[in-house]
Amino acid sequence: MAGRDPPVCGLTFRNSRLETQKNNKQMPEDQHITWHRLADSAAVARDAAVRIQQAADEAIAQRGTFRLVLAGGRTPEATYRLLADTDADWPHWEIYFGDERCLPADHADRNDTMAARAWLDHVDIPRQRIHIIPAGLGPTEGALRYAAEISAALPFDLVILGLGVDGHTASLFPGHDHPEQKLVVPVTNAPKPPSERISLSAKALSQTRQVLVLVTGKEKRHAVARWKAGENIPIAGIVPSGPLEILLDLPV
Repeated sequence: MAGRDPPVCGLTFRNSRLETQKNNKQMPEDQHITWHRLADSAAVARDAAVRIQQAADEAIAQRGTFRLVLAGGRTPEATYRLLADTDADWPHWEIYFGDERCLPADHADRNDTMAARAWLDHVDIPRQRIHIIPAGLGPTEGALRYAAEISAALPFDLVILGLGVDGHTASLFPGHDHPEQKLVVPVTNAPKPPSERISLSAKALSQTRQVLVLVTGKEKRHAVARWKAGENIPIAGIVPSGPLEILLDLPV
């Protein structure tokens, strides 16, 4: 990436620290979480962009398509801006969204609007390969419609997630009933506005070859501690068959 730190072989930085976490009681014994501590949120975004690019290259070389699930949030947005400045085999990327707010199309607070503004409008991914959540239909109808697209897409190659201060991820919030067998769930009582949303379920988000969780800001420290302690918070329900990597700017 011109004008930015070059990718580092092995995808580590000189000031990184790695730790493997195995004590999450919801995870199989052979499932490992790897924590990568980076200097700051900008370093997290850079590392994430490199990892996404490498995952895309591998998936396209092996299977001809790269299926990626996007997250909302400030750090993912910074990552998307970096991707917008790179060269990639864009026609073979397939984009999905982990969750969406039930707001009108093109609303500034929608995740797909943010991703388009930061990245997708600036690269040559065919529009028919960008699968937005039809959240304008409302949580119930929109979830039903999107479930058909998700069912046809599984397994994903890479899922990007964030972590809320309460341990939520996508729009899966603590204390909510998340149907285990559904791929996409309607959310009608989110604890922050807007209350109506649509989210991929833990089942769908776990059906991926790799998960990348971006965690920045010291206000996330308590949520990270709860996750490491094995508490039953939504992020702990994401159990992919492959690696689960966390990039964070906090002590691990």
